[in-house]
Amino acid sequence: MKLHTGTILQRLRNPVISIGIFDGVHKGHAAIFNRVRQRAAELDGESAIVTFWPHPRLVLGQDTSQLKFLTTMDEKKLLIEKHDIDHLIVLEFTREFSRLPACRFIKEYLVDAVGLKHLVFGYDHHFGHKREGNFENLKGCAGIYNFSLEQLEPVMEADHRISSSVIREALLKGDVRLAGDLLSYPYIIEGKIVGGKQVGRIIGFPTANIEVFDNHKLIPADGVYAVEVVMGQRVYKGMMNIGFRPTISKGKEKTMETHIIDFEGDIYNQNISIRFVERIRNEQRFSSLDQLKEQIAKDKVVALQILTS
Repeated sequence: MKLHTGTILQRLRNPVISIGIFDGVHKGHAAIFNRVRQRAAELDGESAIVTFWPHPRLVLGQDTSQLKFLTTMDEKKLLIEKHDIDHLIVLEFTREFSRLPACRFIKEYLVDAVGLKHLVFGYDHHFGHKREGNFENLKGCAGIYNFSLEQLEPVMEADHRISSSVIREALLKGDVRLAGDLLSYPYIIEGKIVGGKQVGRIIGFPTANIEVFDNHKLIPADGVYAVEVVMGQRVYKGMMNIGFRPTISKGKEKTMETHIIDFEGDIYNQNISIRFVERIRNEQRFSSLDQLKEQIAKDKVVALQILTS
């Protein structure tokens, strides 16, 4: 996949294009990518995906501190590349750019600059100034600038219409298994291992405290999870606690602590990826460290059952 950034765009051969944010790069997006590739093959053309950075809500929103997304831009690039798309075009999103009418954007960026031949729309997709760029409104634009377009039906699974918002809701409820099913891969967070208070080491379950790379990355609901831990080329079984550690602290600072099963070694400042497999239980307060230790031992048994099934 060739990555295009900046303002000078490359002319492509009979390009078939889809436009979107594609947060999560989930199964619904996969259906779009599959159709883009299929149509490009029919037209002896090239497949291309157009997305935007920064995220429009980060540019246009009033209070952006609470905005949370499923994927960072780096994660999105890697996930889209797995779908064998020929070109990924990342356009800089600014306030000035946001005021560009949809049809004018299509003409200047996709028709004139890239050579658009066919546009694939996801279900209920909108873009452009005042979200006027929808399937019905762009039919006239397609006639004027000589490209064809189509809109796909929503992708359904287990009575869920797959969308980024549905996946976010699942994660905020702690349902990481449903989120993974809708994504087609386990939900992932990436970060750096930082120093903690080492209480886990005292009770026999040392933990890696994780500081996420991107503050806008969505963190699942508080609780204990069975996870896979990726460090370098190795994958380990583990369990993660997300929350305020009510048994050992005053509950003022939220942490993400991972116990890596059957691992020993100094890993501070190393990069780490966490794949969420299933939620085990809510975070809870115990009356003593001994009770906490007993529960963690039970959690480990459950985590291993989940991760080996």
